[in-house]
Amino acid sequence: MTSQTQHRRFTHTDIDLMKARMKLSSGQRIQAMLDARTVLFGIMRGRIRHQYPGMAERELNIKVIEEIDRAQQFKTRTFTLSGHPA
Repeated sequence: MTSQTQHRRFTHTDIDLMKARMKLSSGQRIQAMLDARTVLFGIMRGRIRHQYPGMAERELNIKVIEEIDRAQQFKTRTFTLSGHPA
């Protein structure tokens, strides 16, 4: 190992998934994105419904949108592992 510290950056990108998605048509990629959004929205609604079982549908949807807004305020992070060769 050299005296200079080397850094390796990892992001949340799954290269194999990206390669598989590139083989899809643009319409298929959009449909996959919409399907993933539907699944995530449903998971969030289910979790919030579990926390607030008597909440009206309208209020439940507002809570989901508020949670999405909060999540969008965070920047994407990369992870650095120092001391490992690249």
